[in-house]
Amino acid sequence: MTTASDSIEIEVDVERVYDYLDDPYNHAEVTPSLSDVRDVEPLENGGKRLAFTYEMAGVGVDGELVQTVAKENERMTFDMRGPLDGEIDLEFESTEDGTRLTYTGRYDVPGAVLSTVADPFVRRYNERELRTMLENVKTRLELEG
Repeated sequence: MTTASDSIEIEVDVERVYDYLDDPYNHAEVTPSLSDVRDVEPLENGGKRLAFTYEMAGVGVDGELVQTVAKENERMTFDMRGPLDGEIDLEFESTEDGTRLTYTGRYDVPGAVLSTVADPFVRRYNERELRTMLENVKTRLELEG
């Protein structure tokens, strides 16, 4: 399993950051390799189920996200299902100047041999991807005010 995690300070209140990321279509707006979000449906736990396409090394990979945790203004956790399995966890912490947003992704690369060879590449790729996503959220929300 590959894990990548990073945090960013956003000078916008936690409610605004949570509300923005509570809309799955906004994830496609700020996540560079997420090319499509579709078939969004609400779940009884307050979360959502959706289909997505993620572009990696020029190849589109389709999958499903199921939000297992939806704690308003605190946490969102998604199970990722498909060729790439894993979990995405977003934590929201109110700070003096706004919000600390922490993104942690845990991913399984399929196949034992492929996993051994690809793990360092996947880890670096995911770290860059999530850092860019966090910076995009910060820029988007701070510009909107």
